[in-house]
Amino acid sequence: MPQAAQTLTYVKLVAAMAMWGGTWIAGRVIAQELSAPLAVAALRFVVAGLVVGGVMLLSGGGIALPKDRQEWALVWALGFFGIFLYGLCFFFGLQHIPAGRGALVVALNPVVIVLLAWAIGKEGMNRRKALGSAIALAGCLTVIGNGDPLALLQGTVGIGEWLILGCVLSWAAYTFIGWRATGHFSALATTLYASFSGAFLLGLAALVQGDVDLAGWSWRVWSSMLFLAVFGTAIAYTWFTAAVQQLGAGHASVFINLVPVFAVLQAAVLLDERLGLPVLFGGLLVIAGVWLTTVQKTTLEKTA
Repeated sequence: MPQAAQTLTYVKLVAAMAMWGGTWIAGRVIAQELSAPLAVAALRFVVAGLVVGGVMLLSGGGIALPKDRQEWALVWALGFFGIFLYGLCFFFGLQHIPAGRGALVVALNPVVIVLLAWAIGKEGMNRRKALGSAIALAGCLTVIGNGDPLALLQGTVGIGEWLILGCVLSWAAYTFIGWRATGHFSALATTLYASFSGAFLLGLAALVQGDVDLAGWSWRVWSSMLFLAVFGTAIAYTWFTAAVQQLGAGHASVFINLVPVFAVLQAAVLLDERLGLPVLFGGLLVIAGVWLTTVQKTTLEKTA
């Protein structure tokens, strides 16, 4: 790859991580202003799906519907775990805890995926992965307990922390389903199908929840929703997918460690959130642990 093209790929990759960090700020704004945020969540993925679908059509690839029951089952599983369940935990969790703290908890995602992959025999385990997983888990417990790593074990954490942990588990499920889906769909098609199926489920939940008043949404809610849809979903995912194709999955995935960093910085500037030193220390442990569990995969890819 030419040096200029590689540099541009890195710039887009870092920008995508900054956008994903910003999704926590946008989500916090929506969660604070609306007691019933599911309509916003549904509309976010409708808009994102339309943007991704437009990209697919403009690129000349076309859009093909799933062919059989197995592919339709994958579509609905992707939408349920990666969009619907994650969206429920994300927005309702952010009604209870700050954006920066929530992002630091979800930074545990890569470690959970590594551990689950090992548990079901998809990947091996070694000392480096085990050490990184233990460090990240200790950091996550510190963040969840707001500085007290034993709070979760003592049952003294709130509903917000449990909901954000639900984000971690639902995204891990989405990742494994997504691995299987890549044998049937392209990356963009997977995003398109997940967005629309998840938006449908979120829309039904919004109707059950009630209080759907689009005219009553403030400009902050509308701008946050559009940011989540266009930047946090369509653009960031497209740039990340391109980086995976050009740099390799392991190399590109290491940059995900920047998401909580950007989230904490943006939350401090835009929401005036201030996290205590114990929570920040726990966040650093999470990031360090995730790096330890993923860096070996990157090294192997480079030497392959």
